[in-house]
Amino acid sequence: MSASATFVLKRHSVLPGFGITLGFTLLYLALIVLIPLSAAFLKTAALTWAQFWSTVTSPRVVASYRLTFGASLAAATVNAVFGLLVAWVLARYRFPGKRVVDALVDLPSPCPRRWPASPWPPSIPATAGSAACWRPWASRWLTRRWGCSWR
Repeated sequence: MSASATFVLKRHSVLPGFGITLGFTLLYLALIVLIPLSAAFLKTAALTWAQFWSTVTSPRVVASYRLTFGASLAAATVNAVFGLLVAWVLARYRFPGKRVVDALVDLPSPCPRRWPASPWPPSIPATAGSAACWRPWASRWLTRRWGCSWR
């Protein structure tokens, strides 16, 4: 061994597995978001202005706009009113079960947001939510009120 031999130490990362994790994240981002989004843009770019306008103003699409924006406005209003009320009570008062209520406020964060709107998959146990119970009457109401339904 010569006197000028150097040893190279491998640098340890603070985040082990970061490279493979980033690779999987980018792969799923491309498969789930970027490819369908680019396909939608390419399909739209192939339409003429008249075809595009007739598509975005068709009765079914307008009903979906009304449903989306109406439901969003209603949900935001209800969320603002009850969220302010619950936050006020949790910050100002002491009462039995306060920690349980505080935990219930944080519970929806890890739950997927699509549960109520999706067909109930058999892989999710029925105890995980109640979307299967309210879906039939909600579908009838949506059909009468907004002109669209689940299919």
